[in-house]
Amino acid sequence: MSEQPKSLIAAVRYFSDPKTCFSAMISAKWPDGKITCPKCGCDQVGVVRSRSILQCKAKDCRKQFSVKVGTIFEDSPLGLDKWFVAVWCIANAKNGISSCELARALEVTQKTAWFMLQRIRLAMKTGVFRKLSGEVEVDETFVGGKSRNMHKGQRERKIKGRGAVGKAIVQGLLERGGEVRTRCVANMDDNTLVSNVRDNVEVGSHVFTDALPSYYSLSFGYFHKWVDHVTRYVSGRVHTNGLENFWSLLKRSLKGTYVAVAPYHLSRYVDEQAFRYNQRKLDDAGRFNNVLQATIGKRLTYRVLTAQDDAGFMGIK
Repeated sequence: MSEQPKSLIAAVRYFSDPKTCFSAMISAKWPDGKITCPKCGCDQVGVVRSRSILQCKAKDCRKQFSVKVGTIFEDSPLGLDKWFVAVWCIANAKNGISSCELARALEVTQKTAWFMLQRIRLAMKTGVFRKLSGEVEVDETFVGGKSRNMHKGQRERKIKGRGAVGKAIVQGLLERGGEVRTRCVANMDDNTLVSNVRDNVEVGSHVFTDALPSYYSLSFGYFHKWVDHVTRYVSGRVHTNGLENFWSLLKRSLKGTYVAVAPYHLSRYVDEQAFRYNQRKLDDAGRFNNVLQATIGKRLTYRVLTAQDDAGFMGIK
């Protein structure tokens, strides 16, 4: 794209033209300029300008298809002008954007806006093969309702021992000066937490944690040091304050913007915040382009999205 917009108002004006959206999607999906047919794989594809669609020129195919095919936008009746504005908003709003707010801005229903945001969050989940190295902080946080907001009888029934009981667990790994990686985990035993560290951190790296006993086996293969938060939070370079900063950003968005999330959907909200954190040094246009390119090759249907909604909702602490 030439003369890319740098602000939200500029993006709304720029992408109000369907032909501009069409060209932008082609550039993102086929950066080398070789458009291929999704049915037969032929690269002899023409453009039907009057309808902004593509058509395969192969004699045995002749399939017509949209630029949305093979992306999170597939089968959506909404135009790319609204999709691109939604992508811009969620990629660049530090605390996220609620479905109600997006619905008012795009003049769609709240249900439609929620579905749009969940599909974009799927695109924001980045799969990487590079392992973290250098100094890596490892910590976990609990996501769930505050006990003081519960009815007394419900609080006595649900809260046993620590306030963390019954809450969702998110583990984070932060490479200092680099990126953060997150994962929703089922429990806090050593097999779960340590396995995730070994899958994402190079052997020989410096790993800093709190005094959770589950991390003790990290001494084999890593320079593992920990700080006991009962006595102090920082001991020289040994601390997890970088991840604490990320947890504060995450919970600010969950509590302030989204208010409540279903446990089944929590991982996508965490991926959304991790994406923005990892792209924090880019400008708005850079983050938008990265999300747009990540929409390719992914799809999320409403049936799959709502398959486990009966898991219920949890308030955010």
